[in-house]
Amino acid sequence: MLFVTDTESAAWRSATDLAAAKNLGPDDINVETRSNLWTAMCFYVGATLTARGNGDLGMAWLSAGAMREEQGVFTNAYLTAFLSRHENRLAMPVVCFADPRPYVHFTTVPAMVTARTNLVKHFVDTLPRFTKPFRMMDIGCGDGSLTAWLLRDLRDAGKIGDISEILLVDSSQAMLDLARVTLEKEHPANVIHTLTKRIEETTEQPGTHFDVAVASLAYHHMPLETKRRRLTALKPAIDHYFLFELNGNHDAPEAQSPELAFSLYQTYGRMMDFVFAHDAPVDVVLTCIDNFWMTELVSFLTQPRGVRTDYHMLRSEWMALFEETLTPEFSRLSDSTCWGDEYLELFSMHYGRK
Repeated sequence: MLFVTDTESAAWRSATDLAAAKNLGPDDINVETRSNLWTAMCFYVGATLTARGNGDLGMAWLSAGAMREEQGVFTNAYLTAFLSRHENRLAMPVVCFADPRPYVHFTTVPAMVTARTNLVKHFVDTLPRFTKPFRMMDIGCGDGSLTAWLLRDLRDAGKIGDISEILLVDSSQAMLDLARVTLEKEHPANVIHTLTKRIEETTEQPGTHFDVAVASLAYHHMPLETKRRRLTALKPAIDHYFLFELNGNHDAPEAQSPELAFSLYQTYGRMMDFVFAHDAPVDVVLTCIDNFWMTELVSFLTQPRGVRTDYHMLRSEWMALFEETLTPEFSRLSDSTCWGDEYLELFSMHYGRK
């Protein structure tokens, strides 16, 4: 991931204010920034102007940035297309994950398949062998396919035998229904339990002790201070915590800051490129973009910290959080990249009780 300097951040903010005050486009303002960041600067100015209600001028900046995008990051182009479908407004069309199909489609793109394959390997390689019936909690289980995959490979590796409980937690009832169907193909129905709750509501009193808690692209829905409280509450009820997350600078930066926008430009733009490049019917792709990625992106661009729906953290920030909340009783057993390039990284971390 690339980062802006303080000088560049100030220049991007000044360009936005000047553009808004004098109705200036990208050809009218000379912004001091690295040439390879010019398109990201256009994204910041255009998205910020649009969030402030000036969608026409914002579109001019975004369109200019789209004309010069390359190397697999086309965030300006994707946002201009979205805005053209929504009258140049940053509108949140749906509650994210109300319909599981966009998420399910996303999990099948090649980069995600590779990342999940590596995630499962890290999970199996770093867990010990369990001699008692196994209890697992999946926080933010989605459609249940990853849960089934993890359990299958743990059994094949001889790490687990009988399973006494699989607790599936998700705020979407549609996701939970799909997950139950998926898990019941391989496991008795009586060991599968579900909780239709937000993650913030699940860790005060888990109700039993679990060998493992898995959080795959789930814990980032809480800001740092809430993550800290929930992990502290969860800690007595688990022996292992396994995380799969996006490395993003999306927690501490405030809305309409260059730092947040630049991280979004790289990570969300790269993810949307994967979705568009993956072979699927056009309506499925657009549903995945509008009802999944754009719903989250609009939240970031328009809502303040504490209100927005997502708070991905940098890998270093996750490690600091775990060291604060889980150690010294837990040790870091793995910290591995599942998929990565210059702009985007998906990683796993595993902390286990000593």
